[in-house]
Amino acid sequence: MVTPNEPQEARLDDDLALLTETLEEVLKSSGDPADQKYIELKTKAEQALHDVKARVSQASDSYYYRAKNAVYRADDYVHEKPWQGIGIGATAGLVIGLLLARR
Repeated sequence: MVTPNEPQEARLDDDLALLTETLEEVLKSSGDPADQKYIELKTKAEQALHDVKARVSQASDSYYYRAKNAVYRADDYVHEKPWQGIGIGATAGLVIGLLLARR
């Protein structure tokens, strides 16, 4: 079940994983190999599955690259301005502590 607070990307990843698993099971299931329509559908489904896996892989690589760049920028910022980095970290810790203490 999808919760309203769940990120859209996580739901999309789950949906794609479910679709991939289902399609792989359908492709493995038996059909009449002599039936031309079955052969065409299976070929089309295999190509679609391959294309989706490739696009998901590229998107995943893109997200990883952007996250890695953000980490490097944050690291550079903290090295250039260590006291401001300490202040930001302390403020974030204080806010999180206050939020957790309210529960």
